[in-house]
Amino acid sequence: MRFALCQISSTADPQENLATVRAQVASAAHQGARVVHFPEATQCRFGVDLKPVAEPLDGPWATEVRNIADEHNVVVVAGMFTPGEGDRVTNTTLVTGAGLHLGYDKIHLFDAFGFRESDTVTPGEKPVTFEVDGTTIGLATCYDVRFPELFRTLATTAPVILVGASWGAGPGKADQWDLLVQARALDATSWVLACGQADPGTDYGSAPTGIGRSAVVDPIGTVRERLDGRPGTILSDVDPALAGEVREKLPVLANRRL
Repeated sequence: MRFALCQISSTADPQENLATVRAQVASAAHQGARVVHFPEATQCRFGVDLKPVAEPLDGPWATEVRNIADEHNVVVVAGMFTPGEGDRVTNTTLVTGAGLHLGYDKIHLFDAFGFRESDTVTPGEKPVTFEVDGTTIGLATCYDVRFPELFRTLATTAPVILVGASWGAGPGKADQWDLLVQARALDATSWVLACGQADPGTDYGSAPTGIGRSAVVDPIGTVRERLDGRPGTILSDVDPALAGEVREKLPVLANRRL
């Protein structure tokens, strides 16, 4: 199955970002992608008031992404914001196209390094997977990558896990991202396809707006492809069966006792 990881730099304008999604999906589909993966906060970057842009999954932004996906016969995975509790929003990963239209609400909120996502975002409660052409795919978002338990839970059914991110910059943060993405692939013995926001080249204070470094990591932890901080796209042919082969040789999921 061919995946496209579209490393973009979202703006504060959802319509401008929608135009980016439209162009990137058309290009990826033309190159044979079946799943087109965008980062966290594709709808709108962090560092602005997110409540005015939050929409339900049947709202106009997500509906137009579904139309784009259906037009090109692909599945689109993209970060957006849906209404949360009270004055908060929910950090949602939209999955749409090919008869799918669902969302994963980010479970682990980024209350770290001077940023408090929980002040404005309602946490999700449960892992989410979906199926494309017989392959089960799991979902995780940014700070989730620091929690191996989620990836092990997803790995019980999913040989492929997609991670969307808008990773915060700072000393050592790029090294941490690279390490964590590889570690989660090894923990889960699953493919981990991590798509991050590109480095915007602008300081938005403590808001995590991206460092790039999107990567495709195989179930043994080998980085197959990685981008730098600039906008770009990875096209990767992923063999889900490799996860089963690795699990026969390295049965960490079967061997665990806790």
